[in-house]
Amino acid sequence: MRNAALVLFLRGLALALLLAAPARASGLDAALLARLAGSDTAARLAAISALGELADPRAAQVLQALGDGKLAAAPGGRMLIDTGNGRAVDAATGEETALPPDADGVIVNNRLRRAISAALAGSRLFSEDPAQRLAAAQRLAQDGDPARLPAIARALAAERSDRVRAALEIAQASLELKSADPAVRRHAVELLGRTDNAAFRPALAAMAAQRPDGSYGEPDPAVRAAAESALRGIDRHLATVEWMGNLFYGLSLGSILLLAALGLAITFGLMGVINMAHGELLMIGAYVAYVVQLLFRRYVPGWMDWYVIAALPAAFVVAAAVGMALERTVIRWLYGRPLETLLATWGISLILMQGVRSLFGAQNVEVANPSWMSGGVTVLGGLVLTYNRLAIIAFALLVVFFVWLLLNHTRLGLFVRAITQNRRMADCVGVPTGRVDMLAFGLGSGIAGLAGVALSQLGNVGPDLGRGYLVDSFMVVVLGGVGQLAGTVVAAMGLGGVNKFLEPYAGAVMAKITILVLIILFVQKRPQGLFAPRGRSAE
Repeated sequence: MRNAALVLFLRGLALALLLAAPARASGLDAALLARLAGSDTAARLAAISALGELADPRAAQVLQALGDGKLAAAPGGRMLIDTGNGRAVDAATGEETALPPDADGVIVNNRLRRAISAALAGSRLFSEDPAQRLAAAQRLAQDGDPARLPAIARALAAERSDRVRAALEIAQASLELKSADPAVRRHAVELLGRTDNAAFRPALAAMAAQRPDGSYGEPDPAVRAAAESALRGIDRHLATVEWMGNLFYGLSLGSILLLAALGLAITFGLMGVINMAHGELLMIGAYVAYVVQLLFRRYVPGWMDWYVIAALPAAFVVAAAVGMALERTVIRWLYGRPLETLLATWGISLILMQGVRSLFGAQNVEVANPSWMSGGVTVLGGLVLTYNRLAIIAFALLVVFFVWLLLNHTRLGLFVRAITQNRRMADCVGVPTGRVDMLAFGLGSGIAGLAGVALSQLGNVGPDLGRGYLVDSFMVVVLGGVGQLAGTVVAAMGLGGVNKFLEPYAGAVMAKITILVLIILFVQKRPQGLFAPRGRSAE
């Protein structure tokens, strides 16, 4: 049975090949091609239009050669495509041949060129390249020539790519809107409504709108009702895209705030130090990414796509070293004196900013995204999720995970939690509070350096980079609860989301003011924040 089925399949395949062979051998109509070289402009335009409706891919080659000035008329009425070096291809059969010396090039004017451009869009609907078919469908949607509908219908019947098929359906609907048949227009309106494409909203709104004289853009009531239904569907889709976009950018902003506030939550929660130089530690991390980028560009340009990976540990080490140096030289002498600490760290921030200006200049510097962080993915037909923001969200969650592991499953984390709950008792039982303070401050500063690398992937880097995130970082720490990792995560994501949802209605400045007022009111009712500290430190 299996052998018999195989024999039948082979016979059927052979029969199909035999049936297809004459059609392939026949090629394009030589008489139709000959009209391209005639003197009658109307006949030439008709021939160009006829070639644009053919499903043979060679028709597109002929039209392209005609537009490029490479189509030649040879004696005997043959049309040849000049391929260079004295060789040519027969436009009718596709056979390669020598270019006769007496072949005359076919000359086209601007009117013919416009016709060729329109016809190419139709003929490329049958190209073997899906990208060319997609571009042709998009071109036909803008062309507005209802005569292309039969070619689009044939292309739809043979199309297998979902993306190209969707573009063909849009082109078909765009042309059907100009039909005199109300049933055809209604089908087009329903099809455009299903695409959820906002580009068609003005045309649909014009159909449903009432004119000053009382008439409507669309005279048929059924078509008008379909246009109104399509408008409602598109509006719902746009509202969904806007909501999802605000959610994504809120998560992105929340991830940045989380990275910026995480180190501050550790230092502020452990030592009660109001570090006004925290923003400058972010700036240092961003400039480290810039320096690493320059080193890679100069010494290993082939590895430029991976400079960010090398910049992360470098930024952590440099920012942590700066933080520990500040703690050992200045901050350790000011514990328990919050006003003096605030003023001292403010002065340190000014020194760091001026030092960066002296080294790199006052102008912003550019830190480029690697290729794997460039671009984005389009969802819901209009929302672009950029790779750099997706990478920052994933990186922020990864940093939180490692900080949680460090605080809950290492000896240093045990000491940090002990000092946070009761510094005096921890000192009495032998915890080296001074060294732990230094290491914890270095950890918080290193995390700020990582945040600076992340920020460098979203925009230019300058001496004022970190100052814009200082107040937001303190708001995250206060709202989440001093020294509470979970509270910092929830507060950062919450503030980022609320800020992005408020901005379209209140503006960026008023959104921040509103959030600040809400936080003040919340802290009045719950001073310990979202997650209250535990232990003797809460008493």
